This record gives sequence, structure tokens and C-alpha cells, in this order.
Amino acid sequence: MGVVNVTPDSFSDGGHHASTASAISHARQLIADGADILDIGGESTRPGAATVSTQEELDRVLPVIAGLGDISVPISIDTYKPEVMRAALAAGACMVNDINALQEKGALDMVALSDAAVCLMHKQGTPKNMQQQPHYTDVIAEVSAFLRERIAAAEVAGIARDRIVIDPGFGFGKTLAHNLDLLRELETFCALGMPVLAGLSRKSMLGAITGRDVDERVAASVAAALLAVQRGAAIVRVHDVRETVDVLKIWNAVNGSE
Repeated sequence: MGVVNVTPDSFSDGGHHASTASAISHARQLIADGADILDIGGESTRPGAATVSTQEELDRVLPVIAGLGDISVPISIDTYKPEVMRAALAAGACMVNDINALQEKGALDMVALSDAAVCLMHKQGTPKNMQQQPHYTDVIAEVSAFLRERIAAAEVAGIARDRIVIDPGFGFGKTLAHNLDLLRELETFCALGMPVLAGLSRKSMLGAITGRDVDERVAASVAAALLAVQRGAAIVRVHDVRETVDVLKIWNAVNGSE
């Protein structure tokens, strides 16, 4: 999953692709580099980020989706707002990637009434405060319990299990120790019976381990993606598509798979 941030303030590439033309060009390059799906977002969810209005988010993402109407890979809309979900799906997106796991009023019904796939992510707190004092008694058990509850809520709303992906939410209200525990035990989440998405690319946990700034974390990001796939992740959400694809090609070749 290639990341297309149409934002001025995302933690990794904020402002790099904030214009419609730049975002479209970047998206096409990610496809050329081997992305199987694009994740388009119009609101930063980095630690400390402020919210943006629904209209501003729509103004950022809808022209990009429209400009990619001829592509051969599916588009995911990275949003928690039902109004943005509705408009993006109508414009051609076929997946909702929701950091709020469809807890916003109307979000469950919005996805249920469509035929879109959905990714349900765990977070503790909000982007504005989530990294201030994250705390768990047992991070694996608590994240698993939350994801089970959201899967159940989605099913009750009419969203079939084969439309659901889950994400433990690396960096969303977690310390470095919590993130490492989640990565070590990723197979626990695979055991819930849904494809697991892992989003580790360029995150601060990698900086904390390597001492590298955000634009120097390509090697660390690729290593993290490979570890996630080895532990069962079905989707890796990455900024550096070409490098990640190359590494996974080698891993797949050694394991005798395509």
C-alpha cells in the first residue's frame, strides 16, 4: 500500500505532495514502483496534529481521486469522517482506512451501505494527545480485545468479514516498547482471522532505534516491513514502495512464492 499524503503537515512528507498535480504524479510513480493499492489521505494524523474541516479534507482528496480515474490499482481513502468516506467512495475509492475503526457517528452505516473494504485500526487517544502518556496493562491483550469488539460491531452493522482488514496501530498511542511488543506478537492479530495491515514506514519508533531523521529511515522502514510480513502481515503501508517491493521479491523468491 503506497502512501499519498495530500497534506501540508504529515510527519514524513508533509507538503511534498500537497497540490493535486503533485499528488497525482506521486501516486502514478508509486504504481510504477509496484504499489498494489494507494492510500490517499487529506488530514495528517501524526502525533500532535490538529484536525481539519470536512470541506478542506474533501477539497484535498477528491481532485486526486478524480485524476486517478484511469489507474489499474484500487484506491483506499484514509479518513475517519463519514462524509469524506461517502464522497471518496462515490468518486472511485473502494476501501476505507479508518484510524478510528468506524467509531465516528454514522461511519459504520456508511461503510455497511457500500461494498467497500475497510481497515479497522486501534489507537489510544487522539492524534493531538495520543503520544503524551500512552499506558497499557497488557498491550497485546488490550489491542486484540479492541479489534475483536470493532470486528463484531462491523458485522452487526452488516459489514461482511471478508471486507475487513485490521491494523494494531503502530505509533498511535504507543511507546517504543509497546510498538516492539506489537511487532513481535503480530501473529496474535493474524489469529483473529482478518488480514492484518502494518504501518511502520518512517515512524518515530524507527528513529528512536536508529537515531535517524525521518527522511533517513528508508532502510529501517524496509526492515520493519519485512519483519511484519514474516510475522503474517497481509498489507504493508509504506512510503518507499520501490525499495520495499524489491526486498519482498527477494524474500518471496527464497520462500518459493510469487
